[in-house]
Amino acid sequence: MKRPVPTQRERHFDESEIIVSKTDLKGRVTYANEVFCRIGMYSEDELVGKPHSIVRHPDMPRTVFHLLWERIKSGGEIFAYVKNLAKNGDYYWVLAHVTPSYGADGQPDGYHSNRRVPERSAVQAIEAVYRDLLDVEAAAGDPREAVRKGVARLEELLKQRGQSYDEFVFSL
Repeated sequence: MKRPVPTQRERHFDESEIIVSKTDLKGRVTYANEVFCRIGMYSEDELVGKPHSIVRHPDMPRTVFHLLWERIKSGGEIFAYVKNLAKNGDYYWVLAHVTPSYGADGQPDGYHSNRRVPERSAVQAIEAVYRDLLDVEAAAGDPREAVRKGVARLEELLKQRGQSYDEFVFSL
């Protein structure tokens, strides 16, 4: 499936709605609720079996996804503000809560994500941070170096604020 060209149009969903998806351990979608399909403008068949990154907007720093994957692969949870890309190129912001899922044997068998409408003030604050991280990543060139430098920059910003990542997200 060809990646859409990003537009400057924002899509919205209702504050009472929750976008829900589940993936396998490799990040391939195994479940997408109606809200996810509608906001992303995909049918369930177009999402299931595809990498969840199908909705990754290019305005999202690699650093954020690096942190997300580190947390959930180690059994932790994460909250993150994420700008997603709809099938037609529009975007939508979410406050994502991602957790590992476990099978009957107690072993991780995938990941579960609930996404809510974020506060507009939080989006405005995180956009500035993400622009900074994107600039750092772009200057690095190599993708691995970009993530390393992006993580270092995020750690520097958090140190300046005297906050952990979680404290920062919840303070917005």
